[in-house]
Amino acid sequence: MDLLLRKSKIVREGERSLSIRAQEDRGRAWADEHGYCVRRVWKENLSAWSDVRRPRYDAAMAAVLAGEVPCLWVYALDRFSRKGAEAVVPILGKARVIFDYERLDSMDERDRRWIIDRAENAREYSQRLSYNVRSTKTKQRNEGRWLSKAPFGLVADPDTRKLVPDTTPYLCLVADRRKVTPWEIIVRVFKEISEGVSSRALTRKFNGEGLRTGTGVPWRADAIRAIIIHPVYEGWLTHSPGGKAHKDRIPYLNERGEKVRVVTPDVLPRMIPAELAARARRVLSGNQTISLAPSKGRPVHPLSGKLRCASCGSAMTLDSLSYSCLRRGDGRAACPAPTSVTRNAIEKYVVQVWSARLHASDDHDPVLIAVAERWYTLTRPEETQEIRDARAELKTAVAQLDKFMADDAAGFYAGRSAKYRIPHKNAAETRVDTAEERLTELVGKGERLDITFLLEGWGEQAWHAADLEKKRDLLGLAIDTVTVSKAPKQGGRFDGDARVSITWATPENEEADSDDYERAA
Repeated sequence: MDLLLRKSKIVREGERSLSIRAQEDRGRAWADEHGYCVRRVWKENLSAWSDVRRPRYDAAMAAVLAGEVPCLWVYALDRFSRKGAEAVVPILGKARVIFDYERLDSMDERDRRWIIDRAENAREYSQRLSYNVRSTKTKQRNEGRWLSKAPFGLVADPDTRKLVPDTTPYLCLVADRRKVTPWEIIVRVFKEISEGVSSRALTRKFNGEGLRTGTGVPWRADAIRAIIIHPVYEGWLTHSPGGKAHKDRIPYLNERGEKVRVVTPDVLPRMIPAELAARARRVLSGNQTISLAPSKGRPVHPLSGKLRCASCGSAMTLDSLSYSCLRRGDGRAACPAPTSVTRNAIEKYVVQVWSARLHASDDHDPVLIAVAERWYTLTRPEETQEIRDARAELKTAVAQLDKFMADDAAGFYAGRSAKYRIPHKNAAETRVDTAEERLTELVGKGERLDITFLLEGWGEQAWHAADLEKKRDLLGLAIDTVTVSKAPKQGGRFDGDARVSITWATPENEEADSDDYERAA
């Protein structure tokens, strides 16, 4: 005979549940008493409700129904299944299943009605219990109570279950032994990611400082991502929809389709601002680019940072009167064909080609659109950042709406999740409409900038009249990289057409057209 043993993962208050080991002892004792030998023990540690897959239960049932074993022993009917009559009818009079606690036998004609009746009782109990639990949890969620363990950086009040920032001393830093708090770590994550620090770089920084996660392990990039995308740090109550594709936490919506706060009004100002959280998520997802405005301490030589060696792809740095491959003479990592070119020769050639390219451009040329965008960035950095933020928000909003449509088509908003369908749809569409209006407003009020001083053959003249730092800015309006190959022979005349390849700039917004150019320029 076989034994089917089950114990729920969660034992509810007031419910006595026999352990797996105790069930097995009773099953083996029954087998000895009735002359059976235990062939196999099927153990489960999960729920027996209708939406739970039970592969061991299925295998045990298949074995007894196929006649592989003459008997299947179960401790009690509610350990067997809580689906009611539909679970027990297939075995009545066809396979022997012993329900030990109730002393019922599925092959005994007199026990049929009792088995069905007890199975329905177990089903009704489970439904009533499930309803009570759902009703209680729904009421608590609508009140903004956090029902599970608080996320890293937050603590829950034991009475109200409202969250507050965790300001208890955290792990010491290795360098200066300074103590920080978990909430300081959370704030730092959002700020640094929003400023363009990658999740991997921030992970290395945290681990280098001796910081650890809430579980005491080193930081990983996915832990940084989990913090950034979690709405709880803005003060919202969240839940997990479930499923492999929907494991990320999303805001909980009440019956009116409204999000619920999990913090009190006096704590809300201490949470992560919505603008900071949105920007950090856009940067993390690649929808937000960082400002190209001039910064103190950046390179000022006209081609610094733009020259690349054609042989190894490394940067070429200025050394006295020449630009040379960075990996020239670098031991085992040395460039196989290091490039070197005199500064005067390469700058003269690049400026001539740059000026000619701008002169030959028309209003629909992507390079000219990129020049207009970058010139606007240099001269109006604050206004440009607003437009960049608005474009990133629109891109994120459209992605959110696309995700809703994909989820809806896949049947995600079915069953208990059906009540979230319309609120999520309305929220996604409203976000797209708002983002579109904001972008239209910003682009529409932008001032017209004059870049004709770079066109019609005047570019080279403007470049020679500029100071050293502005010369680099002007070239950078239209040029991303300049790749230089090694000269065929030493001491030969510089041939720019044969040795130089220029990667021209492209518009920041890939969908830019002539209208974008006219608005920006």
